[in-house]
Amino acid sequence: MTVQEWTFLLVGLSFALYIWIAYKSRANSTSEFYVAGKGVNPVVNGMATAADWMSAASFLSMAGLIAFMGKDGSIYLMGWTGGYVLLALLLAPYLRKFGKYTVPEFIGERYYSDAARVVAVLCLVFISFTYIAGQMRGVGIVFSRFLEVDINMGIFIGMAIVFVYAVWGGMKGITYTQVAQYTVLIFAYLVPAVYISIIVTNNPIPQLGFGDTLVNGSEYLLEKLDRVTTDLGFVAYTQNTKSMIDIFCITAALMFGTAGLPHVIVRFFTVPSFKDARKSAGYALIFIALLYTTAPAVSAFARMNLIDSIQDQDYAKSPQWFKNWEEIGLIAWKDKNQDGKIRYSAGNAFEGIKPKYLDKERGLQGERLLVNPPNNDNDNEVYIDRDIIVLANPEIAKLPFWVIALVAAGGVAAALSTAAGLLITLSAAVSHDLLKKTFMPKISERKELLYSRLATAVAIGLAGAIGVMNLAFVAQVVAFAFGLAASTLFPVLLLGIFYKRLNKEGAIAGMLIGLIFTLSYIIYFKFINPELNSSDYWLLGISPEGIGFLGMLLNLFMAITVSSFTKPPPKDVMEMVDSIRSPQ
Repeated sequence: MTVQEWTFLLVGLSFALYIWIAYKSRANSTSEFYVAGKGVNPVVNGMATAADWMSAASFLSMAGLIAFMGKDGSIYLMGWTGGYVLLALLLAPYLRKFGKYTVPEFIGERYYSDAARVVAVLCLVFISFTYIAGQMRGVGIVFSRFLEVDINMGIFIGMAIVFVYAVWGGMKGITYTQVAQYTVLIFAYLVPAVYISIIVTNNPIPQLGFGDTLVNGSEYLLEKLDRVTTDLGFVAYTQNTKSMIDIFCITAALMFGTAGLPHVIVRFFTVPSFKDARKSAGYALIFIALLYTTAPAVSAFARMNLIDSIQDQDYAKSPQWFKNWEEIGLIAWKDKNQDGKIRYSAGNAFEGIKPKYLDKERGLQGERLLVNPPNNDNDNEVYIDRDIIVLANPEIAKLPFWVIALVAAGGVAAALSTAAGLLITLSAAVSHDLLKKTFMPKISERKELLYSRLATAVAIGLAGAIGVMNLAFVAQVVAFAFGLAASTLFPVLLLGIFYKRLNKEGAIAGMLIGLIFTLSYIIYFKFINPELNSSDYWLLGISPEGIGFLGMLLNLFMAITVSSFTKPPPKDVMEMVDSIRSPQ
């Protein structure tokens, strides 16, 4: 069987499984649609939480970023895992004690204000759509390569699958679907990692192979990577290039953003009690660790194999994987010196961030021709999209076709699991918090359930449209979502539990200033003036990926300051906070 046939088989079987699970566990009430009836086993919820949280950014893009950033890429590992621990210990049990459906519902009641609830919904919309865009992009990349369809067509296929089981099953169906998706994605990540670790270091444990000697015993893997990368003009793989302030801010934004992600928080609403919320958080951390401890090894193996595979190769004799990814526009080669050889080194091969191709024209070697003029400031001739590293890694290592197809199925599972969780959270915010709790309090449960499904359908359409826009690398788009969560929802959740004096005026002011500041900063440097997106122009040297931390500080300052000069919360609200803070 070919790679494509294997991919059709494995992806098709996984899709059939997801739809069957959604059908068997479809939601028949708003409680089942929003929080799975609050009856999910902690172990099951832990696995579903891991799948919900480990998105296409974790599966596809994180290893790619680490592979190209080297030590700087550790910010994603530290930020995301640290943030989950923060969420599990600091927020999850207390929010479960509150016992409602959504994050905006907590904010609305804690701050005794429909206005606060609406602002929370607004923040959630921006966070969710930014996050979902990254997932849809990840699905499109997988389908475009292995099913040989256009990236945008791949996005539409992913939208259709999510539509079926998210609209049908709600949170109840999604929970058990995510258990299956976690199983698929973790096997898809670990199997090739073990294969490649044995090939490269003769060590079957990737986490240990990462620090082991190469099969010939001549030198350590990381020593060779440092030597090879510096020979090609890059900074040594194990050295930092980013400033410490930017590293700190990105890590902090990812950490606090994780603790403020509404689709992860709501997972702890699905278990029977606050004790089960603590248990499920622990189980989820174990399931997450399986992938996150493997990612550095996958990154190092991929970077070394990639360089060995293409450097100084004749394009005509280049590996098939190189040409396959070139065909779908995620690899580009510009023969600057007209010698027909692929030269990979530091610097951008051409002008512009992304390659733009001439429609059907081919170069002398059969390569796709680019509209982009060459960048003659360096010798590099190759563009490689960072999002392809995990998917291409099995091909580069020449693993069996079924392993390559398994990775494709895992990438789709990771993207769809998170997208579905986000969509349900988004639809719940619209139907429950905006309609039921604010504008249409008298609607029946049946109509609320209908509006929830309609909101999910609309959200899927909008998310797909954003994914088609190709805003940035998957992990970068997701990092923006974490920054928005850190600067908007996390402070009011934290203070809502641990600072009784915070009132509705402070909460609203804090969320708005955090949202406006962070979103404006990201839009300016990423879309209005991307040519200025460098440390020379950043505020205090903080990149758009890390600005959410500064937005969070502004939120905290504004919330506490405004609360200090306005009326304290009512007595019953303070008593409610005392009750939440004592989960027993």
